[in-house]
Amino acid sequence: MTEQLVTDRLLLRPWHVDDAGAALEVYGDGQVSRWLSPAMDQVGDLAAMRLLIQHWIAEDARMIPPAARWAVQRKEDGRLIGGAVLLPLPPRGDDLEVGWQLHREVWGHGYATEATQAIARWAFTQEVDEIFAVVRPSNTRAAATVRRTGMEWVGETDKYYDLRLQVFRLRPADILPPSTS
Repeated sequence: MTEQLVTDRLLLRPWHVDDAGAALEVYGDGQVSRWLSPAMDQVGDLAAMRLLIQHWIAEDARMIPPAARWAVQRKEDGRLIGGAVLLPLPPRGDDLEVGWQLHREVWGHGYATEATQAIARWAFTQEVDEIFAVVRPSNTRAAATVRRTGMEWVGETDKYYDLRLQVFRLRPADILPPSTS
């Protein structure tokens, strides 16, 4: 079961099927989906989004913590603004990848950094000694975001997803202190 995480501005919580409408605004947006994992395509309609969320909920029940998927909800107005993950990276699942997908309207407000830091802090309490982010070389926004979380550049590889990706790593000593804003 996904652990609920709370930050100053966000609630990271388990997905619910009734999140489908708001989730479709994120995962159905071509500007968001172009950066999704190669294992996931743009979601085409509400029925497909519901099925995908049902799959995520079932998958979550089988995952071994700290692997999880979260719906990202803004605390001030309760709006679902996206999703975040901490999942084993293919092909062997030895490494954990942190990732996020947010509604385009909230890009540039620090929510991805805030969610990533919350996930990392929690993961490090679960006997995880490092997490990774993999970024397509042309996704400069994501690369900047992971750097803001304190992640360090590791290099490029085609080990994951059979794509050339930039790899960033975060260890407990690298985590930035919680914001006091």
